[in-house]
Amino acid sequence: MDDVDDEDGAGGTSRGVPQIGDIPRVHVRRTADIAVALDQLAVRRGIPVLVLVGGAAGMTQAHLATLSSVLRQSALPLLDRLGAAVVDGATDSGVMRVVGQARREGQARFPLVGVAAEGTVNVPGEGSPGPNAADLEPHHTQFILVPGADWGDESPWLADVADEIASGAPSVTLVVNGGEITFDDVAASLARGRPVLVLAGTGRTADAIARARTQSDGDPRAAALASSELTSVVAVDDADGVRMALEAALARS
Repeated sequence: MDDVDDEDGAGGTSRGVPQIGDIPRVHVRRTADIAVALDQLAVRRGIPVLVLVGGAAGMTQAHLATLSSVLRQSALPLLDRLGAAVVDGATDSGVMRVVGQARREGQARFPLVGVAAEGTVNVPGEGSPGPNAADLEPHHTQFILVPGADWGDESPWLADVADEIASGAPSVTLVVNGGEITFDDVAASLARGRPVLVLAGTGRTADAIARARTQSDGDPRAAALASSELTSVVAVDDADGVRMALEAALARS
């Protein structure tokens, strides 16, 4: 997840919105604790995983609306059908807000696990880490809070959580928009052998990677990521293309 300017099943409700304090959450200190944390949160292992990375700055309301529509039409029904989980950066902003709201409004059933550095988010009953802390998105089903005070500290943990949930099952990283940290998120996925699907037309990092597939005068980081055989690109408004790409990645044997 990018910094707060870039990005960016529950309990009781207020006007139908779950209360953050009622959503199961666990603090972890070591990667070795992730498996125990997932057990405590009742998250199943050995299921397909969609890792959602990126941001929202530079995305117009029209782009966000298109993303929401594509998720509802293509991604969310597929995730439920495959018994998959989603892992993202947890905050109530950008793509995390879109997927959280889409999950609720579509009455989807998949686990939506947010991973956040504890020094960057507001957690009820735990005090505020600072004026720039972000709120957690209230339609997630579980939260894992990890060490760190800066945006990006959660990135390796997010990848580790996704690996543990998948436990050998297929996984894919979906890149939407994004800033500097998204380059690191994508590189981490590729280093783990995780396929990456870039949504072209969502801006910034996603579009830089998409352009690098056909142009040689762009960001060298984007070029390196685009050149991987694990990286594919689909237009954000191509709902059928998104569905087929995700199904090919998550349903592979």
